[in-house]
Amino acid sequence: MSPPVAPAGWSRWLVPPAALSVHLSIGQAYAWSVFKPPLESALGLSGTQSALPFQLAIVMLGLSAAFGGTLVERNGPRWAMTVALVCFSSGFLISALGAATEQYWLIVLGYGFVGGTGLGIGYISPVSTLIKWFPDRPGMATGIAIMGFGGGALIASPWSAQMLESFGSDSSGIALAFLVHGLSYAVFMTLGVLLVRVPRGAGTAASGSPVGQGVQVSASSAVRTPQFWCLWVVLCMNVTAGIGILEKAAPMIKDFFADTSTPVSVSAAAGFVALLSAANMAGRIGWSSTSDLIGRKNIYRVYLGVGALMYALIALIGDASKPLFVLFALVILSFYGGGFATIPAYLKDLFGTYQVGAIHGRLLTAWSTAGVLGPLIVNWIADRQEEAGKHGSSLYTLSLFIMIGLLAVGFVANELVRPVHARHHVPAPREATDAERQQPESAA
Repeated sequence: MSPPVAPAGWSRWLVPPAALSVHLSIGQAYAWSVFKPPLESALGLSGTQSALPFQLAIVMLGLSAAFGGTLVERNGPRWAMTVALVCFSSGFLISALGAATEQYWLIVLGYGFVGGTGLGIGYISPVSTLIKWFPDRPGMATGIAIMGFGGGALIASPWSAQMLESFGSDSSGIALAFLVHGLSYAVFMTLGVLLVRVPRGAGTAASGSPVGQGVQVSASSAVRTPQFWCLWVVLCMNVTAGIGILEKAAPMIKDFFADTSTPVSVSAAAGFVALLSAANMAGRIGWSSTSDLIGRKNIYRVYLGVGALMYALIALIGDASKPLFVLFALVILSFYGGGFATIPAYLKDLFGTYQVGAIHGRLLTAWSTAGVLGPLIVNWIADRQEEAGKHGSSLYTLSLFIMIGLLAVGFVANELVRPVHARHHVPAPREATDAERQQPESAA
């Protein structure tokens, strides 16, 4: 499938909506916690077991992005969005079969492996294209699209809760909810496939700025630089700290206030998940746009430093007040989302636009690692604390202090980032030759 080239006069502002249609769909992953209690009840699972589909989906996101990044660069965004559509929707259909037959391994296979592959390809599908369309505002451009991934749960969380209420929270009700998700997202993602375009001309963006201007580093060279691995640690630590809360958001807020006079209802917990999604989404566009003004290193100092403070406040006083607990969690999730949206621009600053999509894909293996670590830390410790007879907020205190330590590690890694040495730069003639080879000869 040849990348569709924009005709003369095509507005670059039509590209972000195409990216949003995909990212809003695959962002459903952040609403997984709504399905955890029904699955645990219907299939007799523990909290750690019910997290497995989500964990595997995040692992596959990073792996498919890493291995598929070069293919996305070569074949273009339309090919990538089509692959994402097929995998993500098929994952829900397989999961529906698994729920209907009470075969949990099918849910893990469908949502985790197949759907997770769609997550990874879909996530990176518009990144390099957006940076080429908006070389003057890369943080804002990637933030617009990637905020859709953070905002997906804002739609999916209440929608899923309503379906489970209407269809029932038994295995057949869960199966029907999965089926509706798969079919609906297939239709919505098709809009992005049809709308997306790449800039016309070899190496010139719609704004007239040369795409290949400045430092350019290939994906194979980038992974051999200390800068890449410092950013890998930064992303891994920031994601681990945020995803642990996000994956267990609904049960966590219920546990924190279970022993109070005003416990949190199921619908209120789903609303909390939706609020976290809104903060995640707002952080992706707000903080990433701010990074265009104050710089990438400075914004990550905020994400990691202030984020650690928010975790400390939740651990110490979070169970004293629902508004404070919610406020602290919203700030953390805004930093979590902002970290995702800012990282492509950070990569662009260090490595240039040449193969930035492939570099971004390789960096997302940090997300795979964090997708295992975050939920594992929170769920495993909570399960052990419960077995020890503890309850309420004490189930999570140790996890929260571990997250503070991880954010401190990420803070140090960010401080170590320096400009890439000239020996890793791509020579201009080679860069031009490769760009011409990858540029489609005609519009699709």
